[in-house]
Amino acid sequence: MRLRSAARCLALACLALSPLHAAVAQTIKVGMAMDISGPFSANGTDSRTGYALAMKQLNGKLGGFPVEYIQTDTAGNPDNARQQVERMLQRDDIDLFTGPVASNVALAVGPLLFGKKVPYLSHNTGPSALSGKGCNAYFFGTAYQNDAYHEAAGRFATQKEFKKVVLIAPNYPGGKDAVNGFKHFYEKGATNEIYTKVGQIDYAAELAQLRSDKPDAVYFFLPGAMGIGFIKQFVAAGLDKSITLISTGFSADEDIVQAVGKPMLGIYNTSHWAHDLDVPANKAFVAAYRKEYGRYPSGYAAQAYDVIMAMNAAVKQIGGKVDDREALLAALRKADFESVRGKFVYGNNQFPIENFYLRVVDTDANGQVTNKLVSTILKNYQDSYADQCPLKAS
Repeated sequence: MRLRSAARCLALACLALSPLHAAVAQTIKVGMAMDISGPFSANGTDSRTGYALAMKQLNGKLGGFPVEYIQTDTAGNPDNARQQVERMLQRDDIDLFTGPVASNVALAVGPLLFGKKVPYLSHNTGPSALSGKGCNAYFFGTAYQNDAYHEAAGRFATQKEFKKVVLIAPNYPGGKDAVNGFKHFYEKGATNEIYTKVGQIDYAAELAQLRSDKPDAVYFFLPGAMGIGFIKQFVAAGLDKSITLISTGFSADEDIVQAVGKPMLGIYNTSHWAHDLDVPANKAFVAAYRKEYGRYPSGYAAQAYDVIMAMNAAVKQIGGKVDDREALLAALRKADFESVRGKFVYGNNQFPIENFYLRVVDTDANGQVTNKLVSTILKNYQDSYADQCPLKAS
């Protein structure tokens, strides 16, 4: 087992220490590529609250062992993220890694981590490139596979028998996964696809096209500030009077609901989690989160919380011996922790087999605008790429 001093010392001073003094507690190092700024900063903010709550509940330890969280801001930029992860690997010698929000950034840093055999627990994105043929033993899509949210939305649109749906998403890997996922499960009619710039907040041209197309529904995947801008402009243009809005938790979760308010009412969205999900661990998490932050948690916060708890369970199981990578991977695959989603099981590609739910933005008993759980759209669902992954189930 590698021994690390909680405080760094000069090489000569360390050599002068006796073995008794040198045998201090190991410090586990976790790299965290955060989105503090950039196009996904709103999502990054909620992710940080989820991480922070879990850290607080675990008294700043993992599995009972000291831990150092090495946090950095990627700003949603792949090149920036690569540089920062290289620094984490070379200078900080990290044992585990989590973050960032966006798929293109995840794909940029993944190979660096896999090459150094550092387990990467994605608290959010699950790109198709890492769930099928390109799956990797060191990548855990702890939240979801990208397409699945959108497949659930496509199933809902089919159930509602919408004949014409316009799809809107930003032009990057996560946006392409969104469109493909929706079309995979939408069976009732025609679609038109509109791709926007990442970070776009003015949708005048897109709204004009919608007014001309006159669809039954619009399915939009516009995370963070992109979604806030689109919803406000869509309602201000009066298009909500004749067009049903369908989205996912990425564009209709509590962070967006707080920013937009009443214009959110009536928007349907899909998610693998809901704050009113009847799961004991979820009820405890939501209560603790509301006490800590005074608001409902979003899916980003819930996912981040689960990642820390998953790391904690794995480190505890192997007695802190994170240098034994095979043992660490086996413990992570076991996922022996109380998830806010209920029983947690990985498929062979190390993405969860889980439920996907339909929610609608409504008001709670106190008149607060929030999401309400409606139904289960996909039950115990394994993503459509798993059979292409050469990894075997544990």
